[in-house]
Amino acid sequence: MIPRRVLLGALPALLSGCAAWQAPGYNLPPLPAPPSGPYALGPGDVLTIRIYDQDQMSGTYHVDDSGYIDMPLLGLVKAGGSSTDALGAAISRSLRARQLILRPSVAVEVSSYRPFYILGEVNNPGQYPYRPGMTVLSAISIAGGFTYRAETAYVGVTRDIGSNAVQYRAPTHAMAQPGDVITVFERRF
Repeated sequence: MIPRRVLLGALPALLSGCAAWQAPGYNLPPLPAPPSGPYALGPGDVLTIRIYDQDQMSGTYHVDDSGYIDMPLLGLVKAGGSSTDALGAAISRSLRARQLILRPSVAVEVSSYRPFYILGEVNNPGQYPYRPGMTVLSAISIAGGFTYRAETAYVGVTRDIGSNAVQYRAPTHAMAQPGDVITVFERRF
């Protein structure tokens, strides 16, 4: 039998060890607020572009891995990082500059957003289509919900910031964005 004073002497060391332990993902920086302003197009987005009275140029375009779309008569047009309005204005300027159309009327809309990815402690991890206004919790619901081992208070969100992918800690009520990789951690107890 271990004497009581030895146990009481070891108690502070045991408690300090418990305080140093933290759950997976807890040390990640908090997810910053979403950027203000219009949605920035990116690789994987599918666009519907309509040019008034120009059926041969109107259609569906996919933003490629480099952030470009390939349009008839114009060739590669930079779409990544632009808003739909800015892309429409750029296409109009290019059509005027090449003297293809004197007063082009261009409308650009996102017909489908790039997907988000979810992994870890969800019932059906994988790739899913993004929907505007989606929260992390609704993304988890789409993936079949939490497993019984899941940490339900927070998740990891890996998001492209500029040209770098950065992982953050986020509450489940945080807003998801297209292209996010959501990691649901396993709880320890």
